[in-house]
Amino acid sequence: RLSMGEINDRLLAGDYPTVDAVVGIQTGGRIPATLLSFHLGLPLYMLPINYRDENNDPRYQEPKVLAGVPQLPPAGARVLLVDDVAVTGATLAKARELLPGYQITTFALKGRADIVLFPEVRQCVHWPWLS
Repeated sequence: RLSMGEINDRLLAGDYPTVDAVVGIQTGGRIPATLLSFHLGLPLYMLPINYRDENNDPRYQEPKVLAGVPQLPPAGARVLLVDDVAVTGATLAKARELLPGYQITTFALKGRADIVLFPEVRQCVHWPWLS
């Protein structure tokens, strides 16, 4: 269990590349992307992609785009692509398919990405916004 304070402290202390927008992967990346967007003072966009259920079990054979993709950042923008957890990288890969021509830096609270906020955490986490 990580507290909102611990997450906020790490977010504020992070070293982020220069980007033009934050793109969150719903639903898991919605809260961390919103926090980063606010912290960095950048526009926020969301991608309606889902792979796992509330128990962290795969819902589909592969990540799935659940609806039409809403507005995206301007073409060629540098984006911070955000999800809560990236274990296999499949959801981030699906998101990359929707963002051709963008300069992408991936971000996850835990798991594997260009930027990982809690690299030392290996076990499942109960995020405070799921309480």
